[in-house]
Order: sequence, then C-alpha cells, then structure tokens
Amino acid sequence: MCRLVLRIVANTFALYVAKLVWPAVVLDSIWAGLLAGTVLTLLHAAIRPFLLLILLPVNLITLGLFTLVINAWMVMLTDGLIPGLTVPGFWSALVVALLATLVNLPLNRWRAAGAVRHAKQSNR
Repeated sequence: MCRLVLRIVANTFALYVAKLVWPAVVLDSIWAGLLAGTVLTLLHAAIRPFLLLILLPVNLITLGLFTLVINAWMVMLTDGLIPGLTVPGFWSALVVALLATLVNLPLNRWRAAGAVRHAKQSNR
C-alpha cells in the first residue's frame, strides 16, 4: 500500500514537472493532477505489463527504448480518461513519459536498495 501511494505521488509530481517544463501540457488543478497521477499509476500496474509482454520482440530489438513509447501510450490514455489533463499529441506524451521516468528513477533505486538490504538481513 505504501509503494502504491509513493508511485501515485511520484507520478503526480512528474506530471506537475512536465507541466512546468513543457508548456503544451496543461493541468487544470492540483486535483486533476492527483487524479491523473492515480490513473497513470493504475494503468502502469494493470495494462503496461501486458503491453511489455506482447511487444517484447520490438522492445528487445530497440534495446528497451520502446518502453518509452509504451509509457507515452499510457500518458495518452490517461489524457483521454482525465478531463483536467491535456497532453496534445504523441511527442508531448513522449516528453511527459521521459520526465516521469526520470522522476521515478530515484524512487526505483531507493526501493531496489531497500530490497537488497532486506535480503541481506534475512540471510543472516
């Protein structure tokens, strides 16, 4: 539950950073941003693994760069579902996906370091 809340906060923050960095991205309110961050997190948890599995050959050929395209699709889907979020077009969604990846990177590393630390403690 705590990880889910951290992901929602990180994705909301990523959308806010994208709004500041990329002027084409529009968030109507903080509530729209929080709702969009929640929907984006749920889409990443539910749909993204299925797409990664189906598109694995393409992802392998592009050495993982196609994952950004999948993330951009998730942003575009979130844009379609949330009326307070406007991301005009694929390239804007790709920029948002890249910024979300950069914002989530420290969170992923922190979580991985905690898992390694927990595994070392349980082996003793």
